[in-house]
Amino acid sequence: MPAVTVIMPAYNVEPYVGDAIVSALAQTFTDFELIVVDDGSTDGTANVVAGFAEGDPRVRLVRQANRGLAGARNTALRVARGDVLALLDSDDLWEPGFLADQMAILHARQEVDIVTGNAWTMGGAQDGAPARPCPDSRRDPDLAAMLGDEFAVFIMSVFRRRVYEIVGGFDETLRTNEDYDFWLRAAVSGCRFARNPRPLGRYRVRSDSLSANEVRMLRGILVVYGKIRPLVAGRPRELAILDAQVERFHTEYLAAEARVALESRDFGAARRHLDALHARRRGAAIGVARVLVRVAPGILARMYSIRRARTAAASAPLA
Repeated sequence: MPAVTVIMPAYNVEPYVGDAIVSALAQTFTDFELIVVDDGSTDGTANVVAGFAEGDPRVRLVRQANRGLAGARNTALRVARGDVLALLDSDDLWEPGFLADQMAILHARQEVDIVTGNAWTMGGAQDGAPARPCPDSRRDPDLAAMLGDEFAVFIMSVFRRRVYEIVGGFDETLRTNEDYDFWLRAAVSGCRFARNPRPLGRYRVRSDSLSANEVRMLRGILVVYGKIRPLVAGRPRELAILDAQVERFHTEYLAAEARVALESRDFGAARRHLDALHARRRGAAIGVARVLVRVAPGILARMYSIRRARTAAASAPLA
């Protein structure tokens, strides 16, 4: 039986999945299986994976109708044989020492259930920077820290099988933030986390990825907090942190909805969202926007378009 099962969901990632698999097969820690779940791809993803499976018995291809990231990961979890489970997305990469480093931590700290890692960013405004701080002065994640910092746990994490046995799988009703929901449920259940701040992977940021959809992500995180709230009702400290986060993200959600409405020139929706935003967070800029959306919505839309273009140019990575 392999010591580790690497879980890789894959959906229409033909240009990327081969490199992700190569990075897994190049690990210095070699006692693993790699389960790639093709989640109803309509491109050549499955063919790429099948080629690797023919050449290396550690690679297993599972095909299914599209069920989303959570559904693909759950399929892999159900057939996984390893005592340790590791998440690698199909457009990301591991450095050769990734698994060895995380396994060393699990071996040295038997009380730890989950080791969360770090990676260098590929693409986007932060290209070439660590996805999480390095060095990282934050303490190992616990429930309070994770509620107050949605970035406390990175997707490149490894965890003992007992976490899955305690928590169950990923929530397939969620189309975003399903990993955050999983980590929070693990923390509520008493699972222990450790952090390895060394960037030992490459985390790809793509314009067509789920993380690029701000409104959808913000809506998703509010859904997660709604799910978790009953589980922390008897923990006053954690509940206070959660409620503060709900207030923060609800405000950010309204602002994002207003921006989307301006981009699509849906000025009625923009007016409603700006009014709701003003009720929560008063300020001169919001007040001016509320006036303009009523008397000169086209001017407001152009102003926002110019500002967005300047922000994008300022944050673009240097060639």
